[in-house]
Amino acid sequence: MTGRKWGTLLLAVVLIALIALWWKDNSVRSAVAGETYRYVIGVSQPNLSEPWRVAMNNEIREELGKHPDIRVIFTDAAQSSERQKRDVENLMGYGIDLLIISLDDPVALTPTVSKVYSKIPVIVLGRGVTGYDYSLYVGTDDEMIGRKAGDFAKSILGNSGNVVELQGVKGSPTAEERSRGFQEPLSGTGIRIVQSINADWQRDKAEDLLSDWFSKNNRPDLIFAHNEAMALGAQKAIRSSGLSGVKIIGIDGVHSDDGSLQAAASGGIAGMFTSPTGGKEAIRYAIDILNKEKGIPKKVILRSQKITTGSTGEPLAALPATVRPKAGKDRPITVGFAQVGMESGWRAAHNQSVIDAAKDMGIQLVYENAEQSQEKQIAILRKFIRQKVDVIAFSPKTANGWDEVLREAKNAGIPVILSDRKVDVEDDTLWTAYIGSDFREEGRRAGRWLTETAQPGRNYGIAEIQGTANSAPATGRKTGFEEGIAGDNRFRIVRSVVGDFTKESGKVLMRQLLRETGGKGIDVVYCHNDDMALGAVEAIEEFGLKPGKDIMLISVDATKSALQALIVGKLNFVVECNPLLGPQLMKAVKDLSEGKELPVEIITSEGVFTQAEAKKNISIREY
Repeated sequence: MTGRKWGTLLLAVVLIALIALWWKDNSVRSAVAGETYRYVIGVSQPNLSEPWRVAMNNEIREELGKHPDIRVIFTDAAQSSERQKRDVENLMGYGIDLLIISLDDPVALTPTVSKVYSKIPVIVLGRGVTGYDYSLYVGTDDEMIGRKAGDFAKSILGNSGNVVELQGVKGSPTAEERSRGFQEPLSGTGIRIVQSINADWQRDKAEDLLSDWFSKNNRPDLIFAHNEAMALGAQKAIRSSGLSGVKIIGIDGVHSDDGSLQAAASGGIAGMFTSPTGGKEAIRYAIDILNKEKGIPKKVILRSQKITTGSTGEPLAALPATVRPKAGKDRPITVGFAQVGMESGWRAAHNQSVIDAAKDMGIQLVYENAEQSQEKQIAILRKFIRQKVDVIAFSPKTANGWDEVLREAKNAGIPVILSDRKVDVEDDTLWTAYIGSDFREEGRRAGRWLTETAQPGRNYGIAEIQGTANSAPATGRKTGFEEGIAGDNRFRIVRSVVGDFTKESGKVLMRQLLRETGGKGIDVVYCHNDDMALGAVEAIEEFGLKPGKDIMLISVDATKSALQALIVGKLNFVVECNPLLGPQLMKAVKDLSEGKELPVEIITSEGVFTQAEAKKNISIREY
């Protein structure tokens, strides 16, 4: 055969191979001959035996009905982690553009999710994975739900009683967080958890294990089930065992013929705490991700409501905080924004981001600066209420002390959005949404880096310079850092002092620590923000030591000035806290004006910086 014929044959083989590959990647995009789809989304479920998961798929289908150019492929792993791994591999083989995955066993599936995330976007739905290898998490705050369930248990039992806890899969973050939250309000009471049973989220398993336990033990006063399926299993076990007077508290809450809300209405379950499926939110964000929209958050936390039985026998829920603004076509939406102050470079960037975003989106912004005074900030909020603005947004100085003024705003029908910082109030329907960072996770990331980087066999004394007392960033970053170093005996926090997020306070406090210790015993300084860290750098240099070498410094914010200090070796590690929240805040305002319900928390996407990463990013840093 001549060289030309060989060349022609080789070209034909290559073309056939390319066509085959194209057909494999695109065949799933056609439901019928001649019909193509813009995007194909894979949805992987661990099982469809739970009404909650069926409701999730139904939400996804309903939302996709608005987008005929998108096809979805559903899989059901029938309660097998190995099968779910194969399902995901098959979906990837079909050439999906984005994966939505819900998990029963996050520990087993995390490596699979990480592998997929390296190739296409991944939305984790309902129950989280370990780590950060995903595009977006849509779910609920499981620890908070557990805490609400614990408070409800106290209201039912008083100060004493025995509880059996039906947990999900052992080791899963969801099960651990719901359990930890539930136990917190019970501390110091006579309420005891006499048994914890891992029923793996399954109704039948919960019924069998609980029935067996009942046959060998005294009747408990209350069952706390981590999900709806196990709550319904507990209900069957109680009936089949001939017991009475045992209360059940569950989580999920689905409107279906055999769902827990119907059980609550009939009196079979004392109360349910809803865990929204997030199906419709997942599709909305999936489209934004595929269209490469800006400002995609890292986490979206949906609001949970307590469902109890009313006098009519119908399920009753706490009223949601979302209220539609009253702006009309003849006037723009008006937002009253009460800034906490201008204590740092981070705050200046946050401030400008809000102002610019309001202007870009045609929203009228009424701006006031509280100058680091809570009393002044409360007065500003009351001024906004009198002015009848459509939405109030503010960055609270501290977490406490807001109940009264927020109740006034709710009574006036004005939704309140928290920007950057959270509040601690008894009624969480007094505010509509929080937009900002996960401060606790920021602290964890700082602690994890230290444990992974520090020398083995060496002990480290840590000095912590906190932010403003009782502020959400200070509380979260402190708690998260302690969690990050927990269990590692090399580390001990030898001093923890309280600043106010300003550079001057960081310098003064660091100078004081060095004088008191003579510079000995402090190997690491963990600062709650960049400005205090840069102040600490100056104090260390004044003392005659080298910051970054003689004493390691870890900071949070990742402003340009901190990255510059990181590049020259005066800081060792910086965790990002993104101040550019304006676009997400104004988008939330627009969504409210269109009657959309907001998630309770919108958590921004943030990174971490070593010296090498700072060098790569310093030229494009916006703040």
